[in-house]
Amino acid sequence: MNNQDTAIDPERLRRLLRHLMDIYSPSGKEEEILAYLYGHAKRKGLPVIRQEVDDSRYNLIVIPPDTDARVALIGHLDTVVAYDLENYGYEQQDDLIIGLGAADMKSGCAAMIEAYLSLWEAGHRQLPVALVMVVGEEEEGDGAERLLEEYHFPWAIIAEPTDLCPCLSCYGYMEVQLSAKGRRVHASLASRDQNPIETMLGLLLHISHYMVNDRPEGIYNIRNLLSTQAGFAVPDWCEAWLDVHLPPHAPIGDISLELEEIVDGVQKESPQVDTNIRLATIEAGYELPERGTVVEALQATYSRHSLAWEPRSFPSHSDANQLWASGVKPILLGPGQLEKAHAPEESISFQQVVDATKLYRDLIISLL
Repeated sequence: MNNQDTAIDPERLRRLLRHLMDIYSPSGKEEEILAYLYGHAKRKGLPVIRQEVDDSRYNLIVIPPDTDARVALIGHLDTVVAYDLENYGYEQQDDLIIGLGAADMKSGCAAMIEAYLSLWEAGHRQLPVALVMVVGEEEEGDGAERLLEEYHFPWAIIAEPTDLCPCLSCYGYMEVQLSAKGRRVHASLASRDQNPIETMLGLLLHISHYMVNDRPEGIYNIRNLLSTQAGFAVPDWCEAWLDVHLPPHAPIGDISLELEEIVDGVQKESPQVDTNIRLATIEAGYELPERGTVVEALQATYSRHSLAWEPRSFPSHSDANQLWASGVKPILLGPGQLEKAHAPEESISFQQVVDATKLYRDLIISLL
C-alpha cells in the first residue's frame, strides 16, 4: 500500500460535511441535498446515477461500469425534523462539530463519499464496491425499499452512529399503533369506563408492566399520545404510538401476540370503549457470524489501525433490517454516538469523522 493509496483530504471532507449539514433535509424533503450531491459527484467524474423513489426524490448510486459490486457503502441523507429551524446548521468548536445530522448521519455520508472519491481520484476505476446514498430512512424507509427493488449486494456497510464500533447484529423493531374509540358526551357526564383517554392510560400501564416484567431485554418508547380536541366534553378518540426495540434473537412473533392479548384483556375490562392494536411495522433483528470475506477484511483493517475488535449489537431500527430481510448481510459502522442522534445539541468529533474515512478507504483497498 503506497502513500497515494492511503491519502484522504481532511479539509475537503470538512467542507463537504459543512455543505451537507447546512442543507436542511428532513425525511421527504431531501431535494436540495440530492441536487447538491449529484452535482458534486458529476463534477468529480464519479459514475453516479439517480434512482427515482418518487416524483421529486431519488437515491444516488455510484457503481463502476462493468463491475460486480460485492459490498455497498450505504448512508442516508435525511434527518429528523429540526429542533430549532432557526439554528440547525454546521457549527464548529475546536474538534467538535455541532448541528442537525452531525451524528446521524451526515458525517458518515461525508466519510463514505470522501473515502470513495479519494480512491477514484487515485486511479482505482474498477472498485468492487458501490457507494449508495438513500432517502427516507428516518420515516418510511422508502429509499432502501426502492434500492432493493433493482439492486442486490452480498454485503453492506451502513454508516449509522456506532462510535466506530463494528455492529454485526441489529435489534428488531415493532412500530405499534394503539387506538381507543368511545362516545363524545358532556364533560359533566364523564365516567372512567367510558373515556378513551382513561382506557388508553390503563392500556399503556399494562404494556409498561409487561415490558418491564416479562420482556426486560426490550426497549420501548411511547412516542406519541393524541386525543380529540374535545373542549368541555369527553373525547371520543385517543391514539398512541409505541416504538419497541428487541434484541436480535427475541421472539418477535410471540411478543406481538402477547401485546394483542393485553389489548384484548383491556377491551373486556372496558367494553364501552373500542380498543385496538395495529402493528404498523415488524422487522426482525439479526446476527452475523464473525467470518466471511468482508468481516475478515474489516478485522484486518482494525488491526492495521490498532483498534480493538469488539463487535456489538446496534440497538436501534435502521435500513439494515430491510437489507437483511432482502438477503443482504449488513454491518453497521459509522462515526458518532447514537445517544447524540436526534438530540437538540447533536454533535460529533471531527477527528472521528476523519478516522471513519480512513477505515472505509482501507477496507475498500483490502477488497481490491
